[in-house]
Amino acid sequence: MSNLPPPKRAAQQRQPADDEIEFVFRPATKEGSKARVAVQGVSGSGKTWTGLSIAHGLAEGQRFAVIDTERGAASLYVGINGIQFDVLQMHRYDPRDLGKALTAAEQAGYGVVFVDSLSHFWKGTDGTLQQVDRAKGRFGGNSFAGWQEGTPMQNDMIDALLAFPGHVVVTMRSTTEWVLQENERGKKEPKQMGMRAEQRKGVEYEFGLVCSMDIDNTLTVLKTRCPSLHRAVIKEPNGGADIAKPLLEWLNDGSQAAPAAEVDPAEYIDRAVNLASYDEAIALYSEVDARGLLATPHLDGDTPTSLGDYIRARGTALKNAPADEPEQGGTA
Repeated sequence: MSNLPPPKRAAQQRQPADDEIEFVFRPATKEGSKARVAVQGVSGSGKTWTGLSIAHGLAEGQRFAVIDTERGAASLYVGINGIQFDVLQMHRYDPRDLGKALTAAEQAGYGVVFVDSLSHFWKGTDGTLQQVDRAKGRFGGNSFAGWQEGTPMQNDMIDALLAFPGHVVVTMRSTTEWVLQENERGKKEPKQMGMRAEQRKGVEYEFGLVCSMDIDNTLTVLKTRCPSLHRAVIKEPNGGADIAKPLLEWLNDGSQAAPAAEVDPAEYIDRAVNLASYDEAIALYSEVDARGLLATPHLDGDTPTSLGDYIRARGTALKNAPADEPEQGGTA
């Protein structure tokens, strides 16, 4: 075995040169595409139940994983309408911990993960905002320095959500505001509304389907690429039938290429761990890039990283190894 220590994620890693990566256009297809669903709403709007029922529908009868920050709220619904799941209770909300939880869910073989809720990883204990404040304190209150540490944590967390090899459903709390609306008697009365998700601004762009729920348990589709759900407004939605079913039908329809075998990211992780040469690392990086798996979450020891960064680190270590030392794989 190589005497090289396992590579650790660095702030900057050598990127493969342009002439080392194969640029190949392929027929467009939805092959392998997975749902990325966000449900946002005010307290009491029913987002936990709706998110659970969507996850249950996407799981098609299989058990799924729930990452719970809401003090067991999701577990109150277990067994209703046949919904069964395994839960991981989170008590601190460091965004890096969500990456580790997603890696654990992937390694356990879950095809669907439900995060209830993503808002805690923004403004909860040890969330991104607290990480920024702590970093600011170390630099005399410098906000720029604080976000220099907080932004990569936030971005890595979102990358981990998007790279999960199965379906992902998240809930987000909405900022609660009151507006005056005219009631059926023609009089103005205050009404509780959810105006914006409690997460970093623009996070909704990362999800393929974004829904908002109001206090009357009405779901409104704010964004989707699925034509049958475009601008849908559903009173008291059944997440499995109303959301998951048409979403799965759309994802599974329209492939313009022959169906390929399902990709198992674990295979690429094993190959990355056992790389024997720099050229092999370059070839594997190009293959993983073509499969869209560069951001797949991976644990390098106790350090969360991505498959693409890990391959680059392994390749760099192998390239810089002494000439008289055998180039063999490291340990994960």
